Amino acid sequence: MAPGEERAASEVLRALARHLNCLNEDSKTTRKRALEAIKRETIDKGLSSGVLQEVFTCLLKSLLKCLSDPMERCRETAIHMLGDFIRCVPQPEDSLPYLMPALTQRLGGKEILEPAEELRLSMVEVLTLTVEVCGRHLAPYLDDMMKILQRTIVDPFPDVKRESCKCTVHFAKSVPEHFHMQAESLVKPLMQTVSHQHSRVRVSTIEATGAVIQYGTGKNVDDVLSHLAQRLFDDSPQVRKAVTVVVGDWLLHLRDRYSYFHKLIPLLLSSLSDDIPEIRYLFQRAADLWRQTGALWEQENEDDLKDKMDFLLTPPDLYPAGVARPGLGCRELVVRNLSNLLPALARDMVDWVVGTRVKTAQLLYALLLHAEDHCTQHLQLLLSTLYRACTDPESDVVTNCLRSAKLLGTFVSPEVFLKLLLVHLETPSSSSSPHTPLMVLAAVLGGCSGDLLKPHLQKIADTLVQPEVCQEYQQTVYLDQLLSCVDVLLSLCEKDCCSVSLQLLQVLVTVQSLSTEPQLTDKAEQSVVSLCKVQGLATVADLYRQHMGQLLQWLSASQKTWTSYSPQRLQLQVIATQSGPVIGEFLPLLMPLLQNCLDPERDPEMRLHIFTMLSKLLLDATHTLDSQGRFCEHLDVFLLELLLPNLVWKAGRTAAAIRTSALSCLLALLQGGAIPPSQLLAVEERLSPQVLSALEEDSQLSRLLACRSLSTLLKLIGPSLHPDALNNIYPEVLKRLDDSSEEVRDVALRALGLWLASLGKDYNSQLYSQHLEVMFQQLLLHLDDPDSRVQDTVLEVLKTGSGVHPALLKQEVEAVRDKQRTPVYCDQLLQHIHFQRKDTV
Repeated sequence: MAPGEERAASEVLRALARHLNCLNEDSKTTRKRALEAIKRETIDKGLSSGVLQEVFTCLLKSLLKCLSDPMERCRETAIHMLGDFIRCVPQPEDSLPYLMPALTQRLGGKEILEPAEELRLSMVEVLTLTVEVCGRHLAPYLDDMMKILQRTIVDPFPDVKRESCKCTVHFAKSVPEHFHMQAESLVKPLMQTVSHQHSRVRVSTIEATGAVIQYGTGKNVDDVLSHLAQRLFDDSPQVRKAVTVVVGDWLLHLRDRYSYFHKLIPLLLSSLSDDIPEIRYLFQRAADLWRQTGALWEQENEDDLKDKMDFLLTPPDLYPAGVARPGLGCRELVVRNLSNLLPALARDMVDWVVGTRVKTAQLLYALLLHAEDHCTQHLQLLLSTLYRACTDPESDVVTNCLRSAKLLGTFVSPEVFLKLLLVHLETPSSSSSPHTPLMVLAAVLGGCSGDLLKPHLQKIADTLVQPEVCQEYQQTVYLDQLLSCVDVLLSLCEKDCCSVSLQLLQVLVTVQSLSTEPQLTDKAEQSVVSLCKVQGLATVADLYRQHMGQLLQWLSASQKTWTSYSPQRLQLQVIATQSGPVIGEFLPLLMPLLQNCLDPERDPEMRLHIFTMLSKLLLDATHTLDSQGRFCEHLDVFLLELLLPNLVWKAGRTAAAIRTSALSCLLALLQGGAIPPSQLLAVEERLSPQVLSALEEDSQLSRLLACRSLSTLLKLIGPSLHPDALNNIYPEVLKRLDDSSEEVRDVALRALGLWLASLGKDYNSQLYSQHLEVMFQQLLLHLDDPDSRVQDTVLEVLKTGSGVHPALLKQEVEAVRDKQRTPVYCDQLLQHIHFQRKDTV
């Protein structure tokens, strides 16, 4: 020290002598004023550093004693003066022998001696300052530092926690050669603080943890990894960024980092998929750290990677568009640690926390993007993991897993992945979620190319069309994934699908037949249109024409085992309705199939459904079954062997329902125009008795259908019928005029009108006058019905009958006229007969 500075220091100390004595006074005010005076005479005067050094040496003990002063203001002033002196003096390390024990006493004991949290914060700030300016000189005070930090890191005051973490980082960097000996003692308090409610405290704690592990022995990495992994789900981007920076720094600088690559890599790669797009800097920071990690590893292992560095420069075909390929070092790091990563990832994929599952699914995609074709050796584990993940109720998990599955299709040969996937389709591992293998297969195929799939198309299509694959399950989600597989094949292979067109059509027919959702059915129909387009076919009918024979043979192979629950019945319905006029070209194959299904001994409910299908087809026969005009060739078989046996009366509601559906089918046949009058006339003798007996059915619908069938039959062949056949019809119809159903009565009346209109020249009205007399009497009885609409209809029917035997009708009308409640109808009828006879004359 220069002589001038010594004199200045002496003068200052003489001026401070009285103030120093005042520090021992009992008066709080006196001690406070003394401290303020000392501050004015030293710090505030702007003395040179040399003078301050000498003065600080003399004042240090007195100031440290003031740290225990009962008055908070005195302690506060003393702390601030200590900090100012340490900041300004050239050799602050000279104060350490007295300063560190004093701070340890106040902050490092089992009990907190400093009750004011603001003053504890100030003391820790002084400690941090001391570490910054003294650096390695603090090595002898390692124990004291650790005692203080262990207590202050868990201090109740958040700002003290933050400042303590900051101090920890500086101290670790200042004395690295000594810090590692006791670094482990800070792990526990840091992990207690890492989940603090203040995000800034969490950030500081993570940074301190990074320094403690970095400059420690490295044995405590496992103790902190689970806590850091949880912070990757933190709501604060700053906290997630802190984890990313710490993990990246460990990957670059941790001494034993090679032993922890498989544990650190997932944490850093998880940051690459941060789900907040606005926080771009986090993704960029993670990407930079990962790039640096790969480059460093590549540099350190250059000899092992020489061949790959020279030749593996071109990315694989079909590499995801818009995705930058990771560097060789990054890829090799993942490949060499993949066997350790995947089992843990498979466990986390079914974690009960949604956020964990989402992060794990995102991480899987990143790992496969790095592993490329090396994921082939782990394919079994990857597929089982994807199957489980695809059942997750969280859509983000499923979406990311399907992205991963698509990468498998990009990097793995179809020959390899199909061996596993197709077997899993036939024997799904989970009966509760059988759709997952199909979902994964569709995604994997989507990542492949049409040229690579072409040799395997037949095998894929044959597997999809197997009954245990396409007919075993009826859940909408299963059928949707089955449809997705077909759509992927059509979009990738296009014209190559011609070779498996039949199998794909069979799958699409099955989807339509089992679907209960209109949207799914529409999607399947669109897929059928796509199948037509890839083959250059103009319409769906052309596609069915190409395969109809094979489709009907496919159904016939199992027809003897069909029940109402068999999917084949529904498949037949789809084929028959979707094919349009094509079905009429294959009647020789269709009729034996229908004949077998409609055998009266077969399942009643199945027959009921098939009759319903036939009714719809026959109503538009010219565009379906009779599109070629050849249905008449099979009419005898259809009527006599399919319809009539099912019209025979049997007891029970089920049998009644079958008869109703058969009558509906008969009516559709008569009204659809598929039966020529000449053929109908030939079978009328066997047909009429069954229809007439149906008029006595308990079911109103059956009686109504029977009446309508008779009406249609009379329209078609009534004038050609033998009088005896006609006379057999009307008595049964007359009974229906008293039916409980107004609709049946109305149809029966109209049928009687048609019956009367059918009486031609061959019908001898004189010979059969008794029949006409019964007819007229019954009709006149209902002419007096309370319902005016019935009266109007009966009047029109009787007017028709007036042309058959007017004299008889007049006689009957006159006999009942005076007994009628509404004789006006009789008058109108008599007037009609009179004018008709006049016109005839």
